[in-house]
Amino acid sequence: MAETRKSTLVLVAERAGVSIASVSRVLNGLPASDSLTDRVRRAADELGYVPDATARSLKVGKTEQIALAVADVGNPVYVAMMNEVSRVVADAGYRLVVSSTGSDPEDQIALLTSLNRGFADGLILSPLRVTEALISHLKSSRLPIVVIGSLPDGVELDSVRADSVAGMGLAIKHLSKQNRQRIAFINGPVDTVPGAARLSGYTVAMTKRGVTMHGDLQVNAEDFTFKAGIAATEALLDQASPDAIVCANDLLAVAALKVLTRRGYSVPDDVALVGMDDTDIAELTTPSITSVNLGSVKRARTAAKLLVRRLNEPDAPVKQVVIEPKLTIRESSVASTATMRLAESGALGGDPV
Repeated sequence: MAETRKSTLVLVAERAGVSIASVSRVLNGLPASDSLTDRVRRAADELGYVPDATARSLKVGKTEQIALAVADVGNPVYVAMMNEVSRVVADAGYRLVVSSTGSDPEDQIALLTSLNRGFADGLILSPLRVTEALISHLKSSRLPIVVIGSLPDGVELDSVRADSVAGMGLAIKHLSKQNRQRIAFINGPVDTVPGAARLSGYTVAMTKRGVTMHGDLQVNAEDFTFKAGIAATEALLDQASPDAIVCANDLLAVAALKVLTRRGYSVPDDVALVGMDDTDIAELTTPSITSVNLGSVKRARTAAKLLVRRLNEPDAPVKQVVIEPKLTIRESSVASTATMRLAESGALGGDPV
């Protein structure tokens, strides 16, 4: 006869022939003999019993879940981060729950409010825009939080960030050493954390290398996406003739490569191209794209470890870590030997560096 009553701990105990306390012990993962564990779990499976996770989290004070909030789960950078965070938190006994919040801080605040009701034990947040309201909610949260990205001075929260300024410096140095004189920059929105940092890096690097900056060589895409990159590259080439382009991420760089090729430019002989983030897609294009590695996997790993540390040691000192960049040189930025000789002789314009 089919069981019609709700399967509870009492029913599981009756089916297994053990006490309710023994059932609770096994289902809460506490130490128990192999035979007891086998009897309880077999009885629970037969009855279709599923522990009430909400009730359990209230009882033991934890959900065993870590939340990761990123702007766009389709971006290869965030995919790499998710994979790395998942590995670290799983090793520490947690499940990873991922949320795509977009770039609006209000959506991140709404998520944080929800998580504070007991749906996660900690949060790793990678915000594109940081507002005073978001900072206020982060500081007052009951949840341990680690931010992947830059925070305003004086904000005492665990964080891990890339050095975009140094990363842009590597890209500009690489291009200027090849006598590229009209180095354009395709950025994302400048009111975002990465947009502002990479614009600052471009300005500092161009000035340091003595390369003249021209207003017509700078465009801002509406977003850090491939589609936005197509429109931004079209606008750039309509108004200027660069001999090199640096893009604020690899999605923008792939878009730039597509537009350049469609317009008949040879990459890198006519226009050298450099992206940022060093994602898998930079290696899959033809030509493959030189890109600044901002340590996305290392940032994710560090952030996850910081959060696990904070969960285990709530009073530990705040840590704010900076990951240094590296340049991965591929086909898109190294011109052929013949082209380089012409450039060095001045036949293509400009002065040798």
